[in-house]
Amino acid sequence: MKAKRYPIEAIFIICLLMGTFAQSIAITPPKPIDRHALVSRHNISWNDVKGQIPLGNGEFCFNVDATGLQTFGGNTMSHWGWHSFPFPEGVTSDQIPATGTFQKGRNTGPDIFPIGTSAIRSWMFDNPHSFNLGRVRLMKSGGIELSPDDVKDLSRTYDLWTGMHTSKFTIGGQPVQVITCVNPNVDEISVRIESPLLKNGDLEIAIDFPYPSIQQNRPWIGDFERTNGNRTILISEDKSGLCSDFRREIDAVTYFFSLRWSKGSELKPLTEKETNAWRIKVNGVSMLEFNCAFSAIPVKSKIPDFMATSRSNAKHWPDFWESGGAIDLSGSKDSRWKELERRIVLSQYLMAVQSAGSFPSAEIGLMGIDSWRGQFHMEMIWWHLAHYALWNRWSMADKALKCYQRFIPTARALAEQLGYKGLKWQKSVGPEGRSAPWEGNQVLLWKEPHPIFFAELDYRLHPTRATLEKWAEVVAGTAEHMADYAVHDEKTGIYHLDPVMPPSEQGITKDDVFDLAYWTWGLNQAQVWRERLGLARNPHWDEVSQHLEPIPIEDGVFLHSAEWLDTYTKRAWEHPNMVGVLGMLPPQKSVDFETAHRTLLKVLETWDWKRCWGWDFPWTAMAAARVGEPNLAIDVLLMDADTKNNYDERGVCTGGPCPYLPGNGGLLYAVAMMAAGWDGAPQKNAPGFPDDGSWTVRWEGLKPAP
Repeated sequence: MKAKRYPIEAIFIICLLMGTFAQSIAITPPKPIDRHALVSRHNISWNDVKGQIPLGNGEFCFNVDATGLQTFGGNTMSHWGWHSFPFPEGVTSDQIPATGTFQKGRNTGPDIFPIGTSAIRSWMFDNPHSFNLGRVRLMKSGGIELSPDDVKDLSRTYDLWTGMHTSKFTIGGQPVQVITCVNPNVDEISVRIESPLLKNGDLEIAIDFPYPSIQQNRPWIGDFERTNGNRTILISEDKSGLCSDFRREIDAVTYFFSLRWSKGSELKPLTEKETNAWRIKVNGVSMLEFNCAFSAIPVKSKIPDFMATSRSNAKHWPDFWESGGAIDLSGSKDSRWKELERRIVLSQYLMAVQSAGSFPSAEIGLMGIDSWRGQFHMEMIWWHLAHYALWNRWSMADKALKCYQRFIPTARALAEQLGYKGLKWQKSVGPEGRSAPWEGNQVLLWKEPHPIFFAELDYRLHPTRATLEKWAEVVAGTAEHMADYAVHDEKTGIYHLDPVMPPSEQGITKDDVFDLAYWTWGLNQAQVWRERLGLARNPHWDEVSQHLEPIPIEDGVFLHSAEWLDTYTKRAWEHPNMVGVLGMLPPQKSVDFETAHRTLLKVLETWDWKRCWGWDFPWTAMAAARVGEPNLAIDVLLMDADTKNNYDERGVCTGGPCPYLPGNGGLLYAVAMMAAGWDGAPQKNAPGFPDDGSWTVRWEGLKPAP
């Protein structure tokens, strides 16, 4: 039988159609993740009456206990609220160094304050500090405080999808329901309370304002008894009798507070003697709605009521969860999937409500005050903000990252005072950019290349001339300082980073492993930036980057530094600097892949993980992913290391001396990188997760890491 012959044109058309059909099968997009289901299965139900959940909008945060208010604890914090104590006796403003140090000349060791300046040193460490804007509590009639034992039958839920916190409980056998939310657009809380106790006059709302305090680990921050230097002034009342505006004066600081409440209620002083405390008393109705707005400037428009704020949340939070990236692990066979997914979802929430404002976050976020007085650390900015690039939510980082442009004058002044060129970035700072004194301020170097990394993250998302010009001065000034900091050995031609305190902060050495790698990457990337701008490469930057001291290696693994041969014995704790060179940082010619792999295994074998910090675990997971050890990446992320790698009921990492957001931010960067990959990653789905069938990783909207 003769085979049927087709014209060549027909064969071509058939092949084209078959190819198109095959292609249509191959490119059929996966079913979108049900983001509502993903998020809602991790709603927070936490029936600890004193347990605090942060409700916020990125700039402002109202931390609530299980009563939906701050009855037993919780602070009202913001990125704009800063206060400084008066100067010590005999100290005047002209004695305070604007750079935060008296040191002059290039670094030779730790930053040492001259004899006789201890009062100045203490004042600069304590100031400025963040402070509690105010406290809102449930109280019994007449200003009598409730006891935790008064609250019974507690049922409490925070709905992540709607931004609504609902508490149901009984007091004296009578039901109470409190619904609380924070406005996503203004710094305002909105509350609805329903209870027969309101109608009977047995339950009231108390609002009071403290003098700032730097004492930590208390239910509320501040001195609520002090009136000296602490005034609350009623400046206006609405004709309806349902809204009042106040001006707060704390020493030289002024801010504003507006209060609105529903009909059937009235505002009175808490007691006859109180000047900073009020109460809302309900008369004959069982439902009260009230709103409190806080602002650095007078509120010029009427604050939203409960329904308006609820509607804003009903739009904002679904928009947030539907935007950017998502990771769904629910199809996994590994029983640990739900805990890892819980940490991922709750970390997104926690960073959104505390670390998406006008300045970078303190390590405690906006939950309270920490031992660094609520100031933010320039070396830790990466851990708070870098993840937004990979989750495609860059706008949430952009406002805070403007601190680099704001701090250019003080960074340049610091470099000049120390005899260096360019921009030397500060250490622990508030909005004015002055470093709080600490011995490692000038020699803790890994904060220096961060703005180059951020500029690159921004450019990967927005490869435009505008992005180049936005970062141009910061990148150039940073690289200029980095090249000038390196010390040239005339005999060998080698450049050294000397002195340097590594990220582990275990002392001062020279040529530590992470800073050598980061210096090389940063200088090379700054050259790429120049080329994008149409400029010639800077010869000196090339000279330094190409002749830096080689990365220290002993017995086939990286060391902290060549001076610290006890890296894996006496120094096997704190941050494992060695894993960062091929983990957080992309591959480089100066970093051998196999050595990095052996180093990871050595660190996992020897390290005391119970003496680490929350971000050390995602840092190590990044390295495990890059060197082809995805099972180890998962194991590290979920390692049992007591409090150091624990994420509490609300999802907060506890891996520091306080609730510790760098752990949450680091986790988000690591898992996004493990799911979406990185430049040069294996071409497969979720290259940083195991592909042995134990993990099913569905992800969307993420961006690969550098």
